[in-house]
Amino acid sequence: MSERDSGSSGRAKAAPRAQASRQASFGAFVRKPVERAQGKANPGAADAASAAAVAAVRAETAESWPDDAVEVGAIVDAYGLKGWVKVAAHADAGRGGDALLSAKRWWLMKGRERSSAPALQAKMHSDSIVAHLGGTADRDAALALRGTRVYICRSDFPALEADEFYWVDLLGLDVVNLTGVSLGKVADMIDNGAHSVLRIEYPAIGKDGKPVTAERLIPFVGVYVKTVDQKAKQITVDWEADY
Repeated sequence: MSERDSGSSGRAKAAPRAQASRQASFGAFVRKPVERAQGKANPGAADAASAAAVAAVRAETAESWPDDAVEVGAIVDAYGLKGWVKVAAHADAGRGGDALLSAKRWWLMKGRERSSAPALQAKMHSDSIVAHLGGTADRDAALALRGTRVYICRSDFPALEADEFYWVDLLGLDVVNLTGVSLGKVADMIDNGAHSVLRIEYPAIGKDGKPVTAERLIPFVGVYVKTVDQKAKQITVDWEADY
């Protein structure tokens, strides 16, 4: 999966190079096999949404929008006849979608209009995610949501193992090498299939002598990435500035 925007919410594991080819993609929601009841309704949910569930759909404003909202996908179509929607996740839906499956409330943006709705049910279906949102009672209502961008709160993301990281938590971190030389800041993440890559931006001087923003790419594998200190907002790598 390639990075789609700065809010992408995939996860990564800094694995030893020898294991990188069989590690989960850094940009994927890697679904853990334990305690993942796909398709199980959220507590109190049912296909026949009650009036209370419909009323739970809220209009939102920029002020009521969660500070930790992260864009995780977009509604691309209706699914079936009972108000379900089909979601294209920014992370590889074929390998997970944990955050979308577990979040109790989705935050929605279409154009300038903001709203939120309870996620009554969500499950994997083929290579995408399908879900039933409160207030979406039939196919027409689901079709009206096409093009809606889906956000969830970062606090709703599933917990990770000690050596796993969500992309959104790595963006903006300072990168230094083992001798303390600054290599820039993480501007983006790239998934090349075998492993993930840090795209780092740093100030430089162009051929015309004017300041420019340059970039360097560092594979996110254990042989290069030594520590990720989120509290210090710093990643330490075994990489020289002139590579």
